[in-house]
Amino acid sequence: MLYQLSVIFVLAVAWVLIARRAALTVGLVDKPNARKQHLGHIPLVGGIAVYLTLMLMTLWQPAWLPDSTVYLLCITALVVLGVLDDRFDLPVAPRVMVQGGIALAMMLAAGMQLSSLGYVWGHQEVMLGYGALLLTPLAVWGAINAYNMVDGIDGQLGALSCVTFVALAIVFGLGGREDLALWCLGLIAALAAYLLFNLSLFGARNKIFMGDAGSMVIGFSVLWLVLLATQGPQAVMRPVTALWLIAIPLMDMVTVMVRRLLRRQSPFKAGRDHLHHILMRRGLNARQTLAMSTMLAVTLACVGICSEVLQLQESLMLVAFLFCFCGYFAMLREPRQATVFSDNPTVGR
Repeated sequence: MLYQLSVIFVLAVAWVLIARRAALTVGLVDKPNARKQHLGHIPLVGGIAVYLTLMLMTLWQPAWLPDSTVYLLCITALVVLGVLDDRFDLPVAPRVMVQGGIALAMMLAAGMQLSSLGYVWGHQEVMLGYGALLLTPLAVWGAINAYNMVDGIDGQLGALSCVTFVALAIVFGLGGREDLALWCLGLIAALAAYLLFNLSLFGARNKIFMGDAGSMVIGFSVLWLVLLATQGPQAVMRPVTALWLIAIPLMDMVTVMVRRLLRRQSPFKAGRDHLHHILMRRGLNARQTLAMSTMLAVTLACVGICSEVLQLQESLMLVAFLFCFCGYFAMLREPRQATVFSDNPTVGR
């Protein structure tokens, strides 16, 4: 296992170096502006490097991921969409159409959909029936945008994604799905390579950003793995547990969108009201904010895993999560911020 993960990590580093040089040539870079306060033109190639690594990993170890061909086709479409969006700032329509098509492909070609919410209302399983045809595309959209929206400071998207994938690897391992656990670890190895460059551990001149291509692939991969973990006869955890494993991206997205709607703003337009913005306004620097948000994510994921292992009642887990969400919603209450910026979500601006 260590050999495979080491190879994946080295491949990811190599792809970063290759993609970075190409991005500078074609202009696939993030330029500073009123909202983006970094220095210089930063290549948007983290997602491309992760995608290329995942493709090689799948070809090398196809047994790790069921329906890997469908998965690769879906993330290929997302990467193309993300790169075009990063480069040309696409309008809403093509992004909505591509994400809807991907959700449809996932349901029809791989048979994956959100069909059950588990026993959250007592002793009767909540089956969605035809509602799955609506909620599955909504889940695809939500996962993609949740992870896109936390990509606000160096390291945060990579760190929160790693927390989710580590938690999923543990759940898959405990459930006897070593293949999927290894897939999660492979994703983490690829993300670790990205983080080294994103956090400037190889020097500021080698810094890269993830880009929309990366956040889309990560969000979709999270949902793909969550559906494998929670749906169907081979499920290894209950659906409510997934809320705890993706807690920070999910709660941040919902909180921010609700607050913007209450201010009669578009949910895709922002005053600086994400968790990382508020923590930094309260005196933390970027690295402290990264550490704080990561620790919160780790804590909530641990609660979810422990609750799953102890088989706590699902309705109790849901109530506890909603209680945490209310606390998060209150913590992010800062109505004084009114300046409008684009959060660069993958659907709408």
